[in-house]
Amino acid sequence: CLLVTVGQQASDYSARLFESNNYSDYLYFHGLSVETAEALAEYWHRHMRAEMGIQNNDAQDVKKIFQQSYRGSRYSFGYPACPNLEDQTKLFQLLQPERIGVSLTEEFHLVPEQSTSAIVVHHPEAKYFNVK
Repeated sequence: CLLVTVGQQASDYSARLFESNNYSDYLYFHGLSVETAEALAEYWHRHMRAEMGIQNNDAQDVKKIFQQSYRGSRYSFGYPACPNLEDQTKLFQLLQPERIGVSLTEEFHLVPEQSTSAIVVHHPEAKYFNVK
């Protein structure tokens, strides 16, 4: 399992841009900060594969990485493979992300918004979708 965050400062800055009607800057910054959280999750997923000695299966081409050409998969709540957001509570009990400033709303959304959680599976056949 993993949980990463860009931090509350990113959410606060994003809100200030929106409230001051700087919509273009808001959209650019918000998009960048959300994608940074996703990149952090991918970084730590790769780090986990390296610690397990299975990173040699990773594709070297970025396009192939986006096509999940590596061993295992990372599943996040709220997406089709794990649609039940309420299961975030189990992940929270395990990881205790309050230590890094992440909490859950009553609707089980991560706060700050620029955060990502996932269950990581390293089985060779684990893929998000196995459609051929």
